[in-house]
Amino acid sequence: MVSRRFLVVFFLGVTLFGAALLAFPLRKTAYQSPPPTAKFDLSKLETEPLCPEVDPLWRKSQIIDEVEIEESSLCNPDNPALVAAFVKGTNNISHDTLMESGLAMDAVTKGKDSDGDGDPDVIEIRLEVAELNGRSPDYPEPIPGYFIAPGIQPGFWAFVPKTHGMSTENFESLKANPLLRLPSPTIRVEAGDMIRIILENTHYLPHTIHFHGVDHPYMNGMGKGNDGVPETSHRPVMPGESFVYEMKPRQTGTMLYHCHEQAPVHVMLGLMGMFVVEENRPNNWVQTLNVGAGQVRHPSVAVKENYDREYDLIYQEVDQDLNNLIKTANDPRLIAKATTRGYDMTEGTPDYFLLNGQSFPYTLRESLIVVNANERIKLRLANGGDDKYIAIHSHGHRMRITHYDGIEHNPEAQITRDVADLSPAQRLDLVLTTIDDGLHSFGEGVWMFHDHQEKALTSDGMYPGGGITLIVYHSYLGENYMPLLHGVDIKPFFSKAFYERKVPAWSSYDEAGILGDPELVVGFVSIRSLLLTFLAGLLLGGIVIVMGAFKRRASHTRHMAKAEK
Repeated sequence: MVSRRFLVVFFLGVTLFGAALLAFPLRKTAYQSPPPTAKFDLSKLETEPLCPEVDPLWRKSQIIDEVEIEESSLCNPDNPALVAAFVKGTNNISHDTLMESGLAMDAVTKGKDSDGDGDPDVIEIRLEVAELNGRSPDYPEPIPGYFIAPGIQPGFWAFVPKTHGMSTENFESLKANPLLRLPSPTIRVEAGDMIRIILENTHYLPHTIHFHGVDHPYMNGMGKGNDGVPETSHRPVMPGESFVYEMKPRQTGTMLYHCHEQAPVHVMLGLMGMFVVEENRPNNWVQTLNVGAGQVRHPSVAVKENYDREYDLIYQEVDQDLNNLIKTANDPRLIAKATTRGYDMTEGTPDYFLLNGQSFPYTLRESLIVVNANERIKLRLANGGDDKYIAIHSHGHRMRITHYDGIEHNPEAQITRDVADLSPAQRLDLVLTTIDDGLHSFGEGVWMFHDHQEKALTSDGMYPGGGITLIVYHSYLGENYMPLLHGVDIKPFFSKAFYERKVPAWSSYDEAGILGDPELVVGFVSIRSLLLTFLAGLLLGGIVIVMGAFKRRASHTRHMAKAEK
């Protein structure tokens, strides 16, 4: 039997020998060739279609139930039946249009013409609260599924128009109904109209609506608080309850609306949208809701008097530590505790940056600013983020700022620039002029339009991402309604693997492979490291044995001493 002393001597001897061996430096050669580049086959990368198929008739200008709907050159255009329903009201359209829109019969109702100018003046809007990418006891995947970019689906809450259908596309799909999405829809009304907005809280937590900058009384006609602030105005709308907000806006402009219950959390989870008060004109049937923002396919009479096209652009940010809390449970008590007491807003950092509810490359599908030469385009911008200033930069163009927070700036003092700054909750109205004069436009092409804070061009740190979109002239649109680009192939960006950091950044044009990932090579240096680790283990083992031997010897000595006594 091997004695403990022998083992100790063995361990120590081997360790000392190994340490002495490793102490000698390696003999260096004049040149050590680098490992070869790992081959990355871009042709095998699984990518999504750049532009998913939709009914091509949706893009055409058309008239539905006497509503004129402008042409859309976007890959993912709005459902024209939905536009017609928002313009005419769900109570004034045909049954076929209503069913095709997916709206409930009382989602947007339009009443009498009080001033006799040919358009309705009593508007009633019903909103619900929807959860996107939440936890379900029935499926491991988030449901209803809503992606902001390939493979990326943080949790969200959003105000949505009242629907008659399911929260998913159909019984076989886990993908969200198109009406359930970010951002909360832009609300449009006409100055002087009587507006009643009814929040039907179908969610599992309390909510309110505050109308930010919108002219509204402190109390509604029923003598209840009308400002949407629980601490000062009215009790939050509990699950299963409803509340009527009333207003008759007298001032026009681009405003906001958002939840003010647990506002730091609820707003950042998506419960906010733009609120536009249009100028009063005869026969002015406005598009009451613009789901998903982007192009307004039925601009108001006043807008059409001065502009060729109109776009709503809402910028938001996402801290996935907050947004993913709603995926952790399907128990409202646990979600309430996690969002109100478990999450510290002061430690939050944004991971994703959204334009109209999505990040690049999905922004190319529905948030392009499509123009022709010699046009005037109206852009309404809102910063729906938390504490991040945004600096919207237009390539190839300079824009004129006409309104700040819904108030028209003195025309003589209006500034033309290529960077427009917005603080949180601020709105700007801009004029984009496409006259090729070197000042307003540099000419036709595909020009970037983005927040110039560099992190806003990323998705969870991966570039390109964030709220990148483009000013695209019709002459530069391809058959698939994607811009005709003259640079890098954008197909890799439409893959989940890219945003999982599995695709080398320059793989689409680095044919020589000089910038790919090096192959993993286990050389002698790695073997030395493994040997050193093994020898360190032997040393530790030897120390343990020695200490154990001394401990047992001391114990035996004490035991013998007691026996002698």
